[in-house]
Amino acid sequence: MSPVGYQRYNRETGEPVDWDDIVKGYAVKKGEYVILENEDFKRANVKATQTVDIVQFTDAEAIDPTYFEKPYYLVPGKRGAKPYVLLREALRKSGKVGIARVVIRTRESLAAVMVKDDALVLELLRYAHELHPLADYDLPTGKDAPKISTPELKMAERLIDEMTAEFKPEEFKDTYRDELLAFIKRKWKGEEVEEVDVEAEAPATNVVDMMALLKKSLQGGGKAAAGEADKQKNKPKRTAARNPRPAKAKKAAATNRKKTAKRAKTSRRKAA
Repeated sequence: MSPVGYQRYNRETGEPVDWDDIVKGYAVKKGEYVILENEDFKRANVKATQTVDIVQFTDAEAIDPTYFEKPYYLVPGKRGAKPYVLLREALRKSGKVGIARVVIRTRESLAAVMVKDDALVLELLRYAHELHPLADYDLPTGKDAPKISTPELKMAERLIDEMTAEFKPEEFKDTYRDELLAFIKRKWKGEEVEEVDVEAEAPATNVVDMMALLKKSLQGGGKAAAGEADKQKNKPKRTAARNPRPAKAKKAAATNRKKTAKRAKTSRRKAA
């Protein structure tokens, strides 16, 4: 129950090697290496390691999100504030992003330069060969795709409408990390930890009854969904016109109308 350390050693002699004695080398052939200092990686191409070389501009929506890998904030260097602002505002007004080459550490990367508020962001991009083609996966498309009925599609669209909200990243937390730390604290304090059969709790398959989930969400999920359901349920229906008064009431009303008409006729005669 003690931490484990890792030690570097000479493969030929088996003797341990200190960090200060380790250098980087490129094997030109078996047993022969070209030793490289940290500065050598910059000397190979000083310009490439110090600059972001924009090679073209393109529409932001033209870049598939699957190419995005890692973002960096760009800051202007000495006497670089004016060109920085000029590029930032030009990109903002045009709605374009710059496609660039940049060397980070020992690797040249493809990148996109885009605007975020008052900053230029360098988003490293994956190369096309680093992504698996969709053809490698068995996806439900064409004739093999299950048929979706109109009511099913409307139900899914309704669920999306009910759950649509403004995206606020600060509202989302790593809840699993919090729960894991709480679990660790309980074990550290010697508290009893409930035994859970992980295999039993885990889903047996990744196939789910989507329609059942949709119905459950719409029935018991949002108040708006329930309110809309009640509204549709209680919505008045078109029916044939009916007099709710009983037959006796109808007869009395007819008698009253006759008496009123007779009095009116008498009054007209007196006036004449």
